Amino acid sequence: METEVFEELMMTVLVGGLILFMAFIVWDLAKKSKAGRYGTAVLFFALGLGVLGFIIKTVVIAVKGL
Repeated sequence: METEVFEELMMTVLVGGLILFMAFIVWDLAKKSKAGRYGTAVLFFALGLGVLGFIIKTVVIAVKGL
């Protein structure tokens, strides 16, 4: 396996794992702080914007490379 292919695969897998871990942290924070449904939704919305930005950046780079 080429180094570049391995690096790209690991970047995708590890960043995906980091995103899942961050979602768990936000869920745990919302649960422990008794944020309620609205507070939990706001916390996940804020996290979702960061994830959405990462996904959009990845798509733009992929399309630009074509």
